[in-house]
Amino acid sequence: MRFLYIVILFASVNLLSESIYNFQNTEDEIRFNNLVKEIRCPKCTSGSLASSNAPISQDLKLKIVEMINNNKSDEEIKEYISERFGADSLYEPVFTEDTYFLWFAPFVLLLITLLVFFFRKTE
Repeated sequence: MRFLYIVILFASVNLLSESIYNFQNTEDEIRFNNLVKEIRCPKCTSGSLASSNAPISQDLKLKIVEMINNNKSDEEIKEYISERFGADSLYEPVFTEDTYFLWFAPFVLLLITLLVFFFRKTE
């Protein structure tokens, strides 16, 4: 009998709970979950929006939900976040003139290291 009460308790909690964010369909909810993982929390040092409970993160999540419900694309949402909080707010920086070094430096360093390794003089 005790087991039945526990099952009823857990079932009622799940059945009567509401979602924090209201979406038009499940695809929008999936988009939201992917976006909050790709965007940094403006207040936290290195955490994503998904892992943050800071007040500014909660407001930003609500803004993202609003933009998704207004049929904004992921790129438009990311552009808004970048303009509002800076390019550092995205985990994947945009490929522009300002970020060429960021994108190409690892490959150049690897190439130089390989050239030094293969063409070094052996004594």
